[in-house]
Amino acid sequence: MRTIKSSTSSISLLVMLSILVLSCTQKKNTTDVEKSTNLVNPKDWPTIKALPLDPSIEAQIDEILPKLTLEQKVGQVIQADNGSITPEEVKQYRLGSVLSGGNSAPGPLPYADTKTWLAMADEYYNASIDKEGVEIAIPCIWGIDAVHGHTNLSGAIVFPHNIGLGAMNNPDLIEQIASVTAHELTVSGHDWTFAPTLAIPQDTRWGRSYEGFSEDPKIVKSYGSRIVYGLQGRVGEEGFMGAGRVISSAKHFLADGATEKGVDQGDALISETELRDVHAAGYYSAIPAGVQTVMASFSSWQGRKLHGDKELLTDVLKGQLGFNGFVVGDWNGHGQVPGCTNTDCPQSLNAGLDMYMAPDSWKGLYESTLKHVKSGTIPMTRLDDAVRRILRVKIASGIFTKGAPSTRKNAGDESLLGLPKNRAIARQAVRESMVLLKNNNSVLPIDATKTIMVVGDGAESISKACGGWTLSWQGTGHTNDEFPNGESILEGIKEVVNKAGGKVIYSANADTSATADLVIAIYGENPYAEFQGDRENLDFVPNDFDVNTLTEFKSKSIPVVSVFLSGRPLWTNPEINQSDAFIAAWLPGSEGGGISDLLFQTDPSYDFTGRLSFSWPSSAVVSEDAKPLFTLGYGLSYTDTATVDQLSEDSGLEDSQVVSTGEFFSKGAPVAPWGLWLSSGDLVKQIGSFPTSVGGLIISKTDHNAQEDALRIQWTKSDRDQIRVSAASPSDMSRQSNGAMELAFSAKSFTASDAALQIGMCGPDAPCDKTLNISVAPNDWKEYRISLSCFDNLGLDMTKISSALMITAGEGVEIGLSNIRLASDLDAKPGCDGK
Repeated sequence: MRTIKSSTSSISLLVMLSILVLSCTQKKNTTDVEKSTNLVNPKDWPTIKALPLDPSIEAQIDEILPKLTLEQKVGQVIQADNGSITPEEVKQYRLGSVLSGGNSAPGPLPYADTKTWLAMADEYYNASIDKEGVEIAIPCIWGIDAVHGHTNLSGAIVFPHNIGLGAMNNPDLIEQIASVTAHELTVSGHDWTFAPTLAIPQDTRWGRSYEGFSEDPKIVKSYGSRIVYGLQGRVGEEGFMGAGRVISSAKHFLADGATEKGVDQGDALISETELRDVHAAGYYSAIPAGVQTVMASFSSWQGRKLHGDKELLTDVLKGQLGFNGFVVGDWNGHGQVPGCTNTDCPQSLNAGLDMYMAPDSWKGLYESTLKHVKSGTIPMTRLDDAVRRILRVKIASGIFTKGAPSTRKNAGDESLLGLPKNRAIARQAVRESMVLLKNNNSVLPIDATKTIMVVGDGAESISKACGGWTLSWQGTGHTNDEFPNGESILEGIKEVVNKAGGKVIYSANADTSATADLVIAIYGENPYAEFQGDRENLDFVPNDFDVNTLTEFKSKSIPVVSVFLSGRPLWTNPEINQSDAFIAAWLPGSEGGGISDLLFQTDPSYDFTGRLSFSWPSSAVVSEDAKPLFTLGYGLSYTDTATVDQLSEDSGLEDSQVVSTGEFFSKGAPVAPWGLWLSSGDLVKQIGSFPTSVGGLIISKTDHNAQEDALRIQWTKSDRDQIRVSAASPSDMSRQSNGAMELAFSAKSFTASDAALQIGMCGPDAPCDKTLNISVAPNDWKEYRISLSCFDNLGLDMTKISSALMITAGEGVEIGLSNIRLASDLDAKPGCDGK
């Protein structure tokens, strides 16, 4: 059982003290930033000799550039998302590129099949090469995040996420994986993948930690060049950028894995020495390997937004490191540069960005950039340099001669997806990425002739084994039939045990009355991506499986093997104690059979060779001086006889730290153990994916402070329809209601008039019919607060709150909703109207 330290301080005092500390910290950091305006010393960085330019390509560029109109040049430096631009607009504005965000596939789903992707690829390509009104037309290139396989394509292979691939520490295999990914990208007609990720995460509270291969720069550097070779081929060799190859993009430049407290898009307050020697390591191999594009980071270094940092983008990257491809931005990242907006940012282009990623802001950005070039704010020499670099990559990629996507080799042939030889590569990667942390009494390998009980929500769900950036951006709500070439971990186990003559009993929720020789428990983190996965601490919070049931099996002397699915190392001391063997399986992807290969050692040559590429925490609290439970490089093999003794179950967290977080919905996702539910009359439905509906209630995602971090809720019929933020077990909020705490959320009306809402809370055994009326204004997002004492005054039992927020409204109401949480009432003036 997890233990937390008690605290006698009040919640409100804690929150106020936290704010004061944060304020002081921010002031200190501001001072530090002001002193660091000239920290970059390019000559101290390694000198990388630029790859020689191809004279024939440069001659083609010299011929093309004078024929381009100013409008065409501006169009080339802008990239739009396919969800926000038509092929006709690509032709009209002569945009240089189109991308598909994590949820931006053609059609109604966030992913698509081969034919649907290819049809859209042809439309964009053909529109871009239409010469109407121009002397020469430049083909556009289409990019997508194929971060662990081409995971927005139905039927493609989902490889383990990078954190697992780092644990395998096999550069040869990583090149094969990249090559397979490129092969499957060409089936759908894509030209470009935003990979490899060369981040070196230092604080795994960061929600993108699983996109990093290791906290060790040596591993990342050893992979950088090999992934580039796998995607593009080798510069100077016949196969470079040929059939089955795609443009690669090293990302995110620079130090996205070094932000304070692991905050996504945050600030890396580190020295230039650490920036250079640790976080740039992957680029020192990727650039000489010929990576064609580099993506700028959302994050900052010493308060300097990378999208506007000329010293790093131009003087270091393009100068000292010899990068002669082009620099692309990240999703509206230019809009975060001081003085910029999403639709107006000459600072980024002048700093060295060559192509803006302007998914939904492209038209306004095109117009303002054109204006700035005409006024001289953006020098023509800088624009020409950016266009030259883009043309250099396009010509090298063969886009001018390959023809329409549907005419290229591999295009449209679905039989080329999930080839047995390529699935074997993925399965090998699963085996080599698993790290054995505990194997007391040599429980592993398992005798497949025995009766094996499999428990846990991760056993049957391919989606959970794949994690985020799979079929959709956050990777949630997907069923196994959406993985036509995939195999669940449970299926892999059944295949081995049935073949050996053993027996498999599957009980997702763990039927402790069943009799078995051994239990395999498969559980862990639910899928997430980017900032939605950011954490306050490293405590694993069990979600859809009650791990305490494992204790009952152990009490019966039934050995327990835990297969832990996660995108980062987490504090799991209680789970490790409840297990005889404990495996860090990371996010293994769609080849679940790779797990059973090692559980049962289906081949005598198989063994656990994966070693931690990130240290494993000994506490849920992140501290610089904390010693890890398992160090970088740790990992057992079958023959190791080391015993992991009983571990402390003191998480290190104060009870006030746990309570004061008080988050119910943050960054576009409910915070465990809370979930989103819809009700309409007798119909009740938990939200698993977006968009979704019940009765006359329609729920989708919208943007508030970041991409898809808010809900869009529309009432089309009955005023009885309701959305709730609920948990299976009730929470005691009596202390908060007596301690000047408020229910806070951000909202806006999408209609021209105020939205009338009925807001409530309720418990599991009480009717949810006591509400407060508030009015949400149109146009702008605003914060609304309701004192918990108001709900208490309605007669609610605040010791048993299972629905922390419920909203009912009338027909025609349409609102945005985000950032639902408990907050301290700093002015101590209770309000019940939301103001």
